[in-house]
Amino acid sequence: MIDLRSDTVTQPSDGMREAMARAEVGDDVYGEDPTVNRLQERAAELMGKECALFVPSGTMANLLAFLAQTRPGDSIILSESAHPFHYENANVAMIGGLLTRTIDDPLGKVTAEQVTEKMVQIDDPHCSQTTLAAIENTTNRGGGAYYGYEEVEAIGRVCHDRGLRLHCDGARIFNAAVAGNIDACYLARPCDTICFCLSKGLGAPVGSLLCGDRETIHRARRFRKMLGGGMRQAGILAAAGLYALEHHLDDVPEDHRRAGRFRRALEEAGVRFPLPSPTNIVYVEIPDADRAVSRLAECGVRVNPPRAGWLRVVFHRDISDEMLETAIEAFKQALGK
Repeated sequence: MIDLRSDTVTQPSDGMREAMARAEVGDDVYGEDPTVNRLQERAAELMGKECALFVPSGTMANLLAFLAQTRPGDSIILSESAHPFHYENANVAMIGGLLTRTIDDPLGKVTAEQVTEKMVQIDDPHCSQTTLAAIENTTNRGGGAYYGYEEVEAIGRVCHDRGLRLHCDGARIFNAAVAGNIDACYLARPCDTICFCLSKGLGAPVGSLLCGDRETIHRARRFRKMLGGGMRQAGILAAAGLYALEHHLDDVPEDHRRAGRFRRALEEAGVRFPLPSPTNIVYVEIPDADRAVSRLAECGVRVNPPRAGWLRVVFHRDISDEMLETAIEAFKQALGK
């Protein structure tokens, strides 16, 4: 099967498996796993931050960022389409005790002006005080839309002027960096914390990194233990992440190129697309999405129907040019084009 459901379905490369087998390990709860420590140092360096923390998932990384920078009863600002709002099982409410103030936008992006309008910082016992804003770069439900440096900098400036912290869910931050032709550290600079996934476009089997200042990451480490995220000989997993950062970053532009080729080929065949596709995620508009999923599976292609009338197609490092062309033909056949 040609699996285009997500960039989380990638398989570890042979070199990555070898690195995992050879990994030097220790007890990470004691801070003694040398491979985890190297991964955290490398992640902090890439994001231009003091420290980083290796965690099992992006969901945990986001939650730790919220817990470490807010108090129960605070409110946070984020997009109506944000991953923490839609896909993380209400953990900000149930575990963090936080009120969400959301901003609606079809691309899942927010502006500095919108963030300012949503802030509540009045001395009134009726109102939850806003202490943090969050952005997602790139946006999942927004078709891989990304923030450029100027946009992030403007949001960071209004947050810091009003005493708010800014978190970036940068699960696909390297996709944003490639699309914007900028180093990821510049997109991270205006943010107090940023996390990124190793298990999406970079091809590692598990793990995310939360990066920020030393004090915030220290608090996040305590919350990681509270949530059961303390890992022991985690260097076996961290080795995969180190290998990905050293060898797989160059694959990201290829994912974008293939997504662009896929979209252009189907546009020429009359297929409709509800959103732009600037990175590796493509949404296809189709009246009967469930039927299309079944027909594509019969042609050897897996996709997700994220909402009524839409299919989501995600390109990743396990998709070759030959598989791309096969997928294009399968879509034409399944959609009657």
